[in-house]
Amino acid sequence: MSNRVFVIGVGMTKFEKPGGRDWDYPDMGREAGERALADAGIDYSLIEQAVVGYVYGDSTCGQRALYELGMTGIPCINVNNNCSTGSSALYTARNYVRGGIADCVLALGFEKMERGSLKGHFSDRTPPMKRLIKEMWGRRERAEAPVAPQMFGNAGREYMERYGATRETFAKIAVKNHRHSVNNPNSQFRDEYSLDEILAAPMIYDPLTKLQCCPTSDGGAAAVLASERFVREHDLWDQAVEIVGQAMTTDTPETFDGSDMGIVGYHYAKKAALMVYEESGLGPEDVQVIELHDCFSANELVTYEALGLCEPGKAHLLVEEEATTYGGRWVVNPSGGLISKGHPLGATGLAQCAELTWQLRGTADKRQVPSVKAALQHNIGLGGAAVVTMYTKASR
Repeated sequence: MSNRVFVIGVGMTKFEKPGGRDWDYPDMGREAGERALADAGIDYSLIEQAVVGYVYGDSTCGQRALYELGMTGIPCINVNNNCSTGSSALYTARNYVRGGIADCVLALGFEKMERGSLKGHFSDRTPPMKRLIKEMWGRRERAEAPVAPQMFGNAGREYMERYGATRETFAKIAVKNHRHSVNNPNSQFRDEYSLDEILAAPMIYDPLTKLQCCPTSDGGAAAVLASERFVREHDLWDQAVEIVGQAMTTDTPETFDGSDMGIVGYHYAKKAALMVYEESGLGPEDVQVIELHDCFSANELVTYEALGLCEPGKAHLLVEEEATTYGGRWVVNPSGGLISKGHPLGATGLAQCAELTWQLRGTADKRQVPSVKAALQHNIGLGGAAVVTMYTKASR
């Protein structure tokens, strides 16, 4: 039996600020799911399994969202893996198909978020990131800023201390991603900013200003995955995109090796990328477009090295050379990334999948990267998990 897995349909909602639209998570799931099914050109009755991702919600929100698409009695697995939840749903769905358990699986993700920075909701148990936070505050002075900007901001500080990057380096990443989002109708923000405007925005945690931080967002995204047999029987080759490599990794002892970059997932992201390159037989040099987890501009810079786009200490040179935008070596976050497109936790990884699927099909409109043959995705959640995925155009 073939173990090839294809994305045959994708869909997403426009990402919105919390409370900016009168809707709830079932509406998000319905809108994203219906769009993915329509894109695949199949009926919901052909879906054999569903994996639904969200972070904030009760235990069977996935089933409630699926009611909007149909009640066919299929198994539904609910996934929560912090900010990598959407790609964790994708990873699980791929394994169902790859393992021969199902021929057609829906991966769905959504989030209805509270305004403001992320915070815990259970005060009567150990916070899952307590050890990471304790590690950070053992080396860096505790600040009044929200914890997430401190963690990623400290990774940026460490990079500056080691390699000489500047505040302007991080701000230039935000300039790029905001500029990219102007052409994305699904993006929460579609405003372009100058370097001076990015630097002059309110400081959240040095070196990160507000315009270098992802917002909280509401929204949904979905992908339909299928086996080679399903693609062949339904003649879906023209729209199919193949997942040729994928890996999920979690924390190792290296996370606590005394590095701020390690705390925010550098080591396990690097490990996942290496596993994907081995499985796919492709490397960064074969890729034209990348969607990566730029929850803060500092993390995009660190991730360049984790994904092997450059040697250690050279990531800031990619920014200065404009190697990660149109006309450069890669186009990174053509969607606008998390910084501008938005970050509804359960939907983010699947929205990245959607963007890369459109890029490989050549249907990304004004965002289209020329001659895309391979695309790379990176999505992380602290506490921790990284999912890295390689996509190519489908071949019979």
